[in-house]
Amino acid sequence: MDVARSIPLFVLAAVLEIGGAWLVWQGIREQRGWVWIGAGVLALGLYGAVATLQPEADFGRILAAYGGVFVVGSLLWGMALDGFVPDRWDVTGALVCLVGVAVIMYAPRSA
Repeated sequence: MDVARSIPLFVLAAVLEIGGAWLVWQGIREQRGWVWIGAGVLALGLYGAVATLQPEADFGRILAAYGGVFVVGSLLWGMALDGFVPDRWDVTGALVCLVGVAVIMYAPRSA
């Protein structure tokens, strides 16, 4: 497994998916309009393309591991853009998710 390639791809996927969902949210819930919604849809489509660039070939494994990255990224996004302040349980859950990512993606497996 090429960890040095995998981790940046997970981060980029998270920025695109969370950012895309946030843009759609802003466009609809905050009534910012179709340009925001369209930008969000574009970002979400790019997220799907980036996920295919992972060096691991198993779709289920990639998406399962990405779920943990998404959880952490969502909390960080909320902190950075919406003033969200995580409590100790949010932080604990995020750390548990990252352990899950490491086990799913990077545990040694027999060939």
